[in-house]
Formats: sequence, structure tokens, C-alpha cells
Amino acid sequence: MAKKKVIVSACLLGENCRYDGNAKISNEVIETYKDYEIIPFCPEAPIFGTPRERISVIEVNGDYRIITDDTNRDVTKLLEDEINFFINSNPEVDEIVLKSSSPSCGFGTTPILNQRREVLFYGDGIAAEIFKKKYKSTKIKDEKSV
Repeated sequence: MAKKKVIVSACLLGENCRYDGNAKISNEVIETYKDYEIIPFCPEAPIFGTPRERISVIEVNGDYRIITDDTNRDVTKLLEDEINFFINSNPEVDEIVLKSSSPSCGFGTTPILNQRREVLFYGDGIAAEIFKKKYKSTKIKDEKSV
């Protein structure tokens, strides 16, 4: 019988792929999914490297854009393409565990900012948003819900 598959934010698995070059290892996630086929996921590191400039979700004229914090560069399309490539490579999974508060992976916990970088509300990161549309019948949660 094939193992169940779970996508997990790579930083939770101990990969030093966060913007600051660190990880946010979650032994609880690793232990919970030890009998699964774990598929590490980080859409930012392959594009921007590690360490890298921070990014934020910014509301611009009613749309949510991913903007770099220092250079103010819109990287939304780059991330969308990377995330969709990943999904196409992993079309069927049983669960998804994402990193809370991340502009990419946050699931209801990502600060959505106005153009003055003030918090409007908390919502989904770009990957969480796309995953919800593409993996409609898959359980998605963050490391705090494991």
C-alpha cells in the first residue's frame, strides 16, 4: 500500500530556507507525519535564494500583491509560477501543513498590509490561496493545528 503524501513547508522540516537563512523546525510536525511521504515545499528559496529580502502581501487597488520590503519589487507572478509548477509536479496529496504567518504559506495568519505597510487584516499567503483552489478536497492547516 502506498504511503499517504503530505506537503510540508520546508522550514518546518529543518531546512534553512527562510528569508533570514534560518529554519522553524517543528518536531511535532515531523513526528506526526513520520509515516507519510513528506514533500518539502518552499516557493521563495528556489527563486530568490537564502537569505533574501523579506516580502509582504500588500493590497494594491483591490488586488493582493507580493512586494519585496526593501526594493518594493512586485514578485507576485514569479511566485505564482513557482507554486503552480510545484502543484503540477505533485498533483495528488493527502494533507498540507504550511508555516503560519508567512507571506507565502500563512493559512489565515498572514498580515495583509496596505501600501503604507499597516495591517489591514490577517488572511492567506499566496501559496495557501493557490493551494485552496487547486487542492480543493485536501486538508490544509498550519503547524499550530497539528
